[in-house]
Amino acid sequence: MRKAVAVAMGGVTLLALGVTEASAEGSRTSYIAGWSRGGESNRWYDNNSDSNTTTVGFSNCYTDSSFNSATVAVFQDVSWSPDKNIATKVNYCNTTYYGRVSAGSYYFKLTDFSGGSNLSVDDVNIGW
Repeated sequence: MRKAVAVAMGGVTLLALGVTEASAEGSRTSYIAGWSRGGESNRWYDNNSDSNTTTVGFSNCYTDSSFNSATVAVFQDVSWSPDKNIATKVNYCNTTYYGRVSAGSYYFKLTDFSGGSNLSVDDVNIGW
């Protein structure tokens, strides 16, 4: 009983201090099934209503050969102009961080990967 009260009081104390659990403006979970180089994700819209960074996370990655890494670029979708490359990062089947972006529509593009001609990723987690 004392433990339960102490845990409850600790939570109240954190709320009173203004400490809250961090949460992203938005996120999406998906997968990649046999993409070749140049494959693009669906678009998402970042309102830039928080200070969270844009992330692309991969887990359980494999190719039709031997996977080591994938090169992933995040783009801002720009109407009637070339899309803006925010950053291009190497993902070793982990999470890559692209920084805080301005409000707009975004997507990621699989620009390259090691081993084989097709990449699959069981869990793709996009956060913004």
